[in-house]
Amino acid sequence: MIHELAKIVVDLTLDWGYVGIFLLMTLESSFIPFPSEIVLIPAGYLVANGEMNFLLIMVSALSGSMIGAFTNYYLAFFLGRKFLTKYGKYFFIGENSLKRMDDYFETHGAVSTFIGRLIPGIRQLISIPAGLAKMNLVIFSIYTVLGACIWALILVLLGYFIGENQELIDIYLKQITIIVMMILFLFTLFYIYRHKKNKKVL
Repeated sequence: MIHELAKIVVDLTLDWGYVGIFLLMTLESSFIPFPSEIVLIPAGYLVANGEMNFLLIMVSALSGSMIGAFTNYYLAFFLGRKFLTKYGKYFFIGENSLKRMDDYFETHGAVSTFIGRLIPGIRQLISIPAGLAKMNLVIFSIYTVLGACIWALILVLLGYFIGENQELIDIYLKQITIIVMMILFLFTLFYIYRHKKNKKVL
C-alpha cells in the first residue's frame, strides 16, 4: 500500500514537478494530515537520477510548508481566538488559560515553534497555538523555516542516498526520527536549565 502510494506521488511529482511538491507540502503543513516523507523521499530519489534539482525541491518544499503554516497561524489568529474567547469556557479554557498561553509564547514561542516543526504529528499543529497566542510573525516565520528546512533536508537526502528501497527507508526513517527526538529532548533540557539559571540571575 505504502509502496503504491509512493509510486503515485513519484508519478505526480514528475507530472507536476516543483508545483506538485509545493502543493503537496502546503497540504502537509496545513490542517490536512499528509506525511511529508511521501513527498520528499521520492523527490530526493529523482534528484539522484538527475530528473530534478535539489535546490528547487528545497525552495518548493519550504514555500509550501510556510504557506501551510501561515494558513494555520492566521486561522487561529483571526478565528480561533474569537471562538475561544466566546466559547472557551465550555471547553474549560477561560481567560486565565489564554493569558498563560500568551505569556508562554511570549517567552518560549521561538523554541517551541522550532522544536514542534521537528516532531512527527506536531509539525502541522504547532502553528495553531502560535496563532492563538498572536506570536510575533517574524519570529514565528524564522523558527518555522529553520525547523521545516532541517526536516525537509533529512527526507530529501534519505531519498537521494537510499532511493527506492522501501525497507531501508522505513528502517532509517525510524532511526533518524529517534535520533532527532533524543537531540530535541537534550536541547529542551538544556533550554530549561539556561532559562532557570537566567531567572535566578535576574
